[in-house]
Amino acid sequence: MPKNIGFVSTRFAGTDGVSLESAKWADVLWRDRHVSHWYSGLSDRDTGISMCIPEAHFNHPENVWINQRIWNRTGRDRNVTERIRELAEYLKSTLYQFVCRFGIEVLVPENALTIPMHIPLGIAITEFLAETRMPAIAHHHDFYWERTRFSINAVNDYLDKAFPARLPNIVHTVINRAAQEQLSLRKGVGSYLIPNVFDFDNPAPEPDAYSADVRQEIGLAPDDIFILQPTRIVPRKGIEHAIKLVGMLKNPRCKLVISHDAGDEGFEYKHMLQELAREENVDIRFISDRIGEVRQRDAQDRKIYTLWDLYPHADLVTYPSTYEGFGNALLEAFYFKKPVVINRYSIFIQDIEPKGFRLAQIDGFITKSTVNMVQHCLDDPEYRAQMVDHNFNIARTFYSYGVVNRTLRTILNQLTGWTPDCLS
Repeated sequence: MPKNIGFVSTRFAGTDGVSLESAKWADVLWRDRHVSHWYSGLSDRDTGISMCIPEAHFNHPENVWINQRIWNRTGRDRNVTERIRELAEYLKSTLYQFVCRFGIEVLVPENALTIPMHIPLGIAITEFLAETRMPAIAHHHDFYWERTRFSINAVNDYLDKAFPARLPNIVHTVINRAAQEQLSLRKGVGSYLIPNVFDFDNPAPEPDAYSADVRQEIGLAPDDIFILQPTRIVPRKGIEHAIKLVGMLKNPRCKLVISHDAGDEGFEYKHMLQELAREENVDIRFISDRIGEVRQRDAQDRKIYTLWDLYPHADLVTYPSTYEGFGNALLEAFYFKKPVVINRYSIFIQDIEPKGFRLAQIDGFITKSTVNMVQHCLDDPEYRAQMVDHNFNIARTFYSYGVVNRTLRTILNQLTGWTPDCLS
């Protein structure tokens, strides 16, 4: 029977992994007529099916104040505990309102019980589920033990309690096998493995009138080789490997285009990349000022493109990350049938590589064989077409919407019915 599903997180907006994957889950659930609703602190979802509570956002001033006093220290003051409790109680009350307003039957915490960017929200969700015994599917993307910034803290009691919570009415899902193993080891709970996915059954969009001039607008000549790095500029993306690769190709027509900026993680890494590109004589283009979440025009009346406007024009995609929870950009490259250069990060080695994809690979450093394979991809259209078609077909088998659909059907079938009780 169709159910009302309630997604809960700090943010459902933009192109972060949680926002993207939750939207895909909602799409899959809708195919079985389940209706999704959204609770978050920042939202771009339809207001008719969502509830936006500013205090639930990780950048809300109250939560920022709390975070400043619980990380990189081993003790917390009593007033910090009191404010955590007060905010958690308030958020819990809004969860009750959310459930009653939309008749929610199954809750889906999206990373809110996983990475502790908002401790009070995690507590609120945990206590709400403990009090109501409402069925829940916890969708875990990245755990706190995977991030060194959370290793020294004054909230181990809350981490044990809520990140993630261990309750009989919660079914846990993770996006990679390493997380599945660690969750079992650290928390003693089993989980379903649901990787990140794409709708491979529907073809990728072709360039239209709006995006037809992408290459010209970002300053590329018609015969330039467009090498796309479709990520933010943060150290774990390993962009220095992409620069080294382009330098070793020794072709002035090769242009390395980086789609996103450094954001709130500082600009030191970007400055290092600029200096390295000068040393390697690599033409590098930073075009984050031309890329947005939606198509629009900026104050100078220039077109703002989406990331998906770039892929059809790219000749090669670089993805030299040193760590990824899974790798959405990798699936995007398969979806748009683009050849990929990849660094063999741990999750790729364990979960993705055994599937048999054909990629130009880096194992921590650039080799001559990698450069030769990339050159072959660029020079031989028939070889390139065979490679990308092969990758697309494998990705369609293992990372399509059908994978999510089958697993979510299994989970929903094992969850018992629940009727919201809106009595105060």
